[in-house]
Amino acid sequence: MSERKVLNKYYPPDFDPAKIPRMKLPKNRQYTVRLMAPFNMRCATCGEYIYKGKKFNARKEDVENQDYLGIRIYRFYIKCTRCLQEISFKTDPRNTDYEIEAGATRNFMALKLAEEQAIREEEEAKEEEANNPMKLLENRTKQSKNEIELLESLEELKDLNRRQQVVDYDTMLSAYDTSIPEREREEKLKQLDEEYIKTIKFQSNQKRKLVIEEEIIEENFGEPHLKTLKSGSPNSFTATETSESLITTDNMPNTTSAGVSWSKNLGKLGIKKNSSLVRLVKVKKS
Repeated sequence: MSERKVLNKYYPPDFDPAKIPRMKLPKNRQYTVRLMAPFNMRCATCGEYIYKGKKFNARKEDVENQDYLGIRIYRFYIKCTRCLQEISFKTDPRNTDYEIEAGATRNFMALKLAEEQAIREEEEAKEEEANNPMKLLENRTKQSKNEIELLESLEELKDLNRRQQVVDYDTMLSAYDTSIPEREREEKLKQLDEEYIKTIKFQSNQKRKLVIEEEIIEENFGEPHLKTLKSGSPNSFTATETSESLITTDNMPNTTSAGVSWSKNLGKLGIKKNSSLVRLVKVKKS
């Protein structure tokens, strides 16, 4: 079986490429190429608009006896999409553009016309300066005047820069720098606070005494709570014990036989004579 894709061909030992007959082609042969319209144009026969970028199967040939600095100039033939009128245009290497020849007219291009007008004005100005010495002198005086104005403005800017050199922009930027981490910023603030505290002279520390005023409220004996003690201090308490827990004459032992006075019993119970609890005890009448 032969190869599906022929990569190697057999050449016999007596092969001579000079003996191969050559085709006789015309000197200016036309090739079919695929291209897009290089500019907007309008057909001269039917008035159809052909926009830039429309694709055509065109015929390409060399323009005889025309070149620009050794660069070949090519001609293209296309057909109108509506009336099949043939339109021809060729390359323009001098202006890096295309030039319409027959079959259509190129649409107005403001940018191209403005560029051409600017080039023409420059050429006319150069010719006028070359032919008229007074015009050349006027242009030179204008140029020197513009240079003096530029130098003055440059000196003003230099003076302004000298004045602004007093300001230290590095310290300003470092003060408002957001890239510093929060921890370093907090440490700096703490350090500044400590330094400020050290600069302040405080008064000598004196011990202060708090006086707590006690207020005694007497209640009726008929109520379950006999006495209530109030004070403004946080350690104040309220005596809410019942009559059984308080010292009464009913619960007191009979110490008359032993010859012990009532005052001694108060001492034994741990109640001082001068304390306010002495008034809570009521002596039972015999």
